Amino acid sequence: MAGASLLTLLDDISVILDDVSVMTKVAAKKTAGVLGDDLALNAEQVTGVKADRELPVVWAVAKGSFINKLILVPAALLISAIFPPLVTILLMCGGLFLSYEGAEKVIHKFWPQLLPHDEEQGARIRANADETIDLVAYEKDKIKGAVRTDFILSAEIIVIALGSAAGATLLEKSLVLAIIAVAITIGVYGLVAAIVKMDDLGLYLTKKDSSIQQSLGQFLLSAAPKLMKFLSIAGTIAMFLVGGGILVHGIDLLHHGVADLAHLTGMFEGLTTMLINALVGLVVGVAIVAIVTMIGKMRGGNSTAH
Repeated sequence: MAGASLLTLLDDISVILDDVSVMTKVAAKKTAGVLGDDLALNAEQVTGVKADRELPVVWAVAKGSFINKLILVPAALLISAIFPPLVTILLMCGGLFLSYEGAEKVIHKFWPQLLPHDEEQGARIRANADETIDLVAYEKDKIKGAVRTDFILSAEIIVIALGSAAGATLLEKSLVLAIIAVAITIGVYGLVAAIVKMDDLGLYLTKKDSSIQQSLGQFLLSAAPKLMKFLSIAGTIAMFLVGGGILVHGIDLLHHGVADLAHLTGMFEGLTTMLINALVGLVVGVAIVAIVTMIGKMRGGNSTAH
């Protein structure tokens, strides 16, 4: 009897793990777009930081990211158990935020005069050049900002992953979210660390005697800034794709309209859907940026008047 019970238990465990594996793969695919954005944003956080401070900054943000997920995973599970519709509401809010942030980046890039000037990057570079500034204390503020950004993106990832596990048991949901949370944090910050040290590795290789190593070093030195630029562009596109996709799927009328329109394009249905989702994200994002900018100017005008 004991042996039979053990075999039954092992069979149940194997079934659960198999279900968890399938749901984890689905969740990973759905969160891929946000991951690109997460990777790009975190790689940008250390731009302008001195070489010997890059890895400590990445590690500090990674630790904050782990803490964020320790808070978010139980909170998401609790919300889904108490009031499941709130998950959809939070997901829609996340879609609005991603669309807004993507639009703000695009406007800052091409029409910076329309928005308040962002001096964060310049301030960071000036701090590095000023020996009188305590860089460790200065970095703490930047790390806090990066951890706050990570919290929002992590929340989006956790909610998307939770949505992909709808209908699963509490144990299965817990395992899926735990696996996604750990894998994403290790993967993203491991890649960020590798990217920010790519130029250092390239410089090291260029000083070697081997012509092959020198060539590889030159390649890494030239590829590092291009990779950073690509990640920035890919991250912005991902904001519109994911944010717009969330908004489209959250509104039934819009979702069916997009599906019907995309179906008319035949073999390009998938591509058409992506393009429409991105367009929705862009339009909504620009609208939110306009509203936020107007409110900011009104508040500034009121404070000046007083």
